[in-house]
Amino acid sequence: MIHRTALGIDFGLRRTGVAIGNTLTGGARPLETIDAPGNAERFARLADLIAQWQPDLLVVGLPVTASGGDSALAVRIRRFGRQLHGRFGLPVEFVDERYSSAVVQSALKTGRDDKAVLDAAAAAVILQAWLDQHT
Repeated sequence: MIHRTALGIDFGLRRTGVAIGNTLTGGARPLETIDAPGNAERFARLADLIAQWQPDLLVVGLPVTASGGDSALAVRIRRFGRQLHGRFGLPVEFVDERYSSAVVQSALKTGRDDKAVLDAAAAAVILQAWLDQHT
């Protein structure tokens, strides 16, 4: 098996969660939440993280409907994935993120609405789902 490092991304219109993981350990962990409503700030911070962590690919959460179809946000996220690939030249893979936020809220059991923590943790759940399929 080839060792690969991946950044997991939980795209949001306001906040974007980011996680790091690799196929050697098979684990993912939250890195940070990018609080930026515009693409310029979001892509600038992602460029910094990509330079720092040198991932082999990017894993992006894709919200699908309960029946497995694309949600309204999914169309925008697919475009975001194409932009990631175009800007950074890295492969982009999508993972069903349907229940990632619910899993995180249940696991954290904070009782508070800390979106920054939830978004980065949701990115780790998304990336962990990808790693579970590839390790």
